[in-house]
Amino acid sequence: MRCLAARVNYKTLIVICALFTLITVLLWNRCSSNNSLRFLPRSALVLPSPKVGDASISSQQHPPQPPEPPPVVGNVGSIKYEEIDCLINDEYTVKGRRDGGDIYMPFNWMEKYFEVYGKVVQYDGYDRFEFQHSYSKVYAQREPYHPDGVFMSFEGYNVEVRDRVKCISGVEGVPLSTQWGPQGYFYAIQIAQYGLSHYSKNLTERPPHVTVYDTAEDRDSRASTAPWSLPKGSSLSRVYDKTRLSSVRQFSAPESSEGVSLQLDNSKDFILSLDIKFTSNGSVSVVLETTEKGPPFVIHYVTSTHLIAFKDHDITYGVGPRTTWSTLTRDLVTDLRKGVGLSNTKAVKATKIMPRRVVRVVLHGRGFVDNVTISTTAHMAAFFAASSWLVRNQDEHGGWPIMVTRKLGEGFRPLEPGWYSAMAQGQAMSTLVRAYLLTKDQAYLNAALKAVGPYKVPSAQHGVKAVFMNKYDWYEEYPTTPSSFVLNGFIYSLLGLHDLTETAGEKLGREAGQLFSRGMESLKAMLPLFDTGSGSIYDLRHFMLGTSPNLARWDYHTTHINQLQLLASIDNAPIFKDVVKRWKSYLKGGRAKHN
Repeated sequence: MRCLAARVNYKTLIVICALFTLITVLLWNRCSSNNSLRFLPRSALVLPSPKVGDASISSQQHPPQPPEPPPVVGNVGSIKYEEIDCLINDEYTVKGRRDGGDIYMPFNWMEKYFEVYGKVVQYDGYDRFEFQHSYSKVYAQREPYHPDGVFMSFEGYNVEVRDRVKCISGVEGVPLSTQWGPQGYFYAIQIAQYGLSHYSKNLTERPPHVTVYDTAEDRDSRASTAPWSLPKGSSLSRVYDKTRLSSVRQFSAPESSEGVSLQLDNSKDFILSLDIKFTSNGSVSVVLETTEKGPPFVIHYVTSTHLIAFKDHDITYGVGPRTTWSTLTRDLVTDLRKGVGLSNTKAVKATKIMPRRVVRVVLHGRGFVDNVTISTTAHMAAFFAASSWLVRNQDEHGGWPIMVTRKLGEGFRPLEPGWYSAMAQGQAMSTLVRAYLLTKDQAYLNAALKAVGPYKVPSAQHGVKAVFMNKYDWYEEYPTTPSSFVLNGFIYSLLGLHDLTETAGEKLGREAGQLFSRGMESLKAMLPLFDTGSGSIYDLRHFMLGTSPNLARWDYHTTHINQLQLLASIDNAPIFKDVVKRWKSYLKGGRAKHN
């Protein structure tokens, strides 16, 4: 009985296993069939054409065959994609693909035709296609806005790396623009943006890492014993400087010598700073090991006013005579790349060369040096370089004349060198106000107050004021004839007036406050004129010249949104929030309703 029971259980087990296998196979086939029907629809069945010379098939048995289908260009599983001609607007044809009732168009055609954007990226090890209606992003508004805070989203600006910035002047410490001419010129808008971007970065980034390599004061024993190298005929000593009330290094190194050098060996940070005073012609040279094989690059900062030169592996910047104490602060990454990319065109040539290590600093001539450091950043040095330039270069009318011809477009009279820009005036005000709030130096505030002047003068009389429809005051980024009414430049001019009004107080800031109020009234009334229903407009040339609209690129469209978000934080008029919401929707393909 026990053997019989074991035999029955054994047979039962075999039957159960067989049934389980059969059910698994059936379920697998059913799932595969469902998936094919749902996700992989088949193309129409195409019968094979008869073979030539096949005796088993005669023309009497089969009628003439219809034309062969288009070639199969893809086969994924059981799906066959057929090539199909797509006629575009009765004008030209592109090749597409058909899958049943669906037509697939090539994306390289779509992105140009619809001005959309996309790319294949890897996500968790898999490829996927990411599609965007626009290429620019809107920043979250920091509320509330204050004149001593971050300026818009300028912490993300890197003015010095723009290809239309020739270099950072060694004499002035600010960008030299080639925006509209390869010769280079100082452009107040770019200089103010340079200052505002570094001011904003200083508020949003962590404090920089600073390495002190040499100071003559005893309080830093490590730095005071720095490894200076003295070739024959050179000297280095520690002396007391009465003007600084501290000890400094006095050096002497003939131009024909190897120079007095200090080993640095820093491969992490690339902002060099030192206090320098020359008593003869001389130079500060920095030896850089770079990503390029071969000899190192050497950047020479020489006591001349020459702008920039590049030959072989030597880059030269003039830094002026430096016969009184001053701090020389240079971004070695920027200086290297601007030197290597130097060209006679508007744009600096692109280069992949980057510094790997700051090897040493070398001094030639006679003079004094102190506080040799390398740091991660030096944002406030850049900010005050811009602020000081604005004070030094403001003219008697309160403006910063732009010394280059500007041709805005056909139908507008060219702006001859010496024109003012309301955008330059406004962004300069925003820079100067912040410098005043940091230092309480009245020179900065006085310059900002004086900058109001061109706002009151009509464009035709060398000012920046235009009037729309004989009613609405507008401050022109480009004071053209006829008026152009550029939106983003106008709003920047208003922000400068606001910053000054809030900082100067009721009495000193009254005039700026009145100009701001009139400008805000104009903006609220005229803002709908800049709405296309699917984007925004850069200016009103279509109204003034009767031409087609000058549509704003997506980066300008997002600038408009960022500006209006900021204004909404200081003025609760509903139009700003409504327009921001609508214009944000355009970035994702939103459209105004049609009739």
